[in-house]
Amino acid sequence: MAQKGSKRYRKALELIDRSKQYRLSEAVTLLKKLPVTKVDQTVEINFSLGVDPRQSDQMVRGTVALPNGSGKKVRVLVFATGKAAEAAREAGAEFVGFEDLIKKVTEGFQDFDVAVATPEAMTEVRKLGKVLGPRGLMPNPKTGTVTEDTAKAVRECKAGRVEFKVDKASNVHIVCGKVSFDEKLLTENVQAVIDAIMRVKPSTAKGKYVKNCVLSATYAPGIKLELASSN
Repeated sequence: MAQKGSKRYRKALELIDRSKQYRLSEAVTLLKKLPVTKVDQTVEINFSLGVDPRQSDQMVRGTVALPNGSGKKVRVLVFATGKAAEAAREAGAEFVGFEDLIKKVTEGFQDFDVAVATPEAMTEVRKLGKVLGPRGLMPNPKTGTVTEDTAKAVRECKAGRVEFKVDKASNVHIVCGKVSFDEKLLTENVQAVIDAIMRVKPSTAKGKYVKNCVLSATYAPGIKLELASSN
């Protein structure tokens, strides 16, 4: 969360033209020039969309494979048995199991970032809706986290596949890397996110699709992006 009263934050504000929409390459260059912090800040892109998430046909949801990863260690939990469970372990999943894991999650275990399940396991995993749902961790076929190919799902999650979903206020927030990333790599990640959002534009959305788009780092003010094809 940005420390708006800090000297560093005020210094960053002086470098950003708040009335301007920057081209992606300009925005990334500027982001890299902002005052540094002791931690490697997470870079996020935020969209304000012209959709009504209360309408099922205007739900914006999906995944994006960041070409250069997110810079974050992703802990994957897999609900599976038999060969699917073994494949998940070999692919590097931190937690693999079925009934034991369901019990553990029910009791409050939350030390993971992504949950994957086989279609067979979902019969029981669905019962965890009240636990996983609020955290956006419920496995879903649309995001590739309900699958027989658990190994592929684990590898993709660890390589930088990020899930996104519009919230009740019609906003989408997506992590796209770290400030330490090379400009070219960070730009490629952000462009991949923008392309993914454009691809899932609901056919029923009226008016301007992307109302506002802002690139930001954890402890820095946002930089408005110019998107040529936001309608």
